[in-house]
Amino acid sequence: MKVKVKFHSIFELPKYETSLSAGMDIRANMETSVELKPMERKLIPTGMFIEIPEGYECQVRPRSGLALKKGITVLNSPGTIDADYRGEVGVILVNLSTEIVVIEPGERVAQLVFARVEQAEWTVTDNLSQTKRGAGGFGSTGNKS
Repeated sequence: MKVKVKFHSIFELPKYETSLSAGMDIRANMETSVELKPMERKLIPTGMFIEIPEGYECQVRPRSGLALKKGITVLNSPGTIDADYRGEVGVILVNLSTEIVVIEPGERVAQLVFARVEQAEWTVTDNLSQTKRGAGGFGSTGNKS
């Protein structure tokens, strides 16, 4: 799959760090550091504009190291970038720690994963097929009581 990229950043273009990586890290494209207070959220710019082929999406996901070390995650995870979006890719970060966290210019703040998507077509019906689970909801699978 080829993705067109318009890139306005002094930092390097995202890339897969290993041959089996599912995602590529994206960096904060800012001139100065940004502070995130506990439970505060901010939109972090990336300097990247992308054109995704029809039938695909780009997911914006948290970086596990940032989550573990600093308590920072992507708020709307995974965020979806649709194939028809042409604006700058932004990352909504939230600080779930109890301390102020500083995001530095060029810091890797999230990762991008590309995936195929299908669009659903609704069929209205009065009857759904029966399954063993039935209408069992949250926490019902594997529960023998």
